[in-house]
Amino acid sequence: MTLTAELSLYPLDEDYIPVIQSLIDSLNEREGLQVVTNAMSTQIQGEHHAVMSAVSDTLLASSQRYGSRQVLVCKFIPMALDIH
Repeated sequence: MTLTAELSLYPLDEDYIPVIQSLIDSLNEREGLQVVTNAMSTQIQGEHHAVMSAVSDTLLASSQRYGSRQVLVCKFIPMALDIH
């Protein structure tokens, strides 16, 4: 099943841009995902397992690298949407 997700990361730190950019870069490195970023959020699309693994893995890595003072808001849609 194809899954589309919209992610918004809110680091609770003054120097928030590197934290957000790191998450986006990590998502872009994942195989099997379509990733589109705009000024408000990042949309990812792929097989259900690939999307869920990417969200889990990248949040864990971000928390380990930058600390747990960050909020990730996700919306999941169980279908393929036009994210371009």
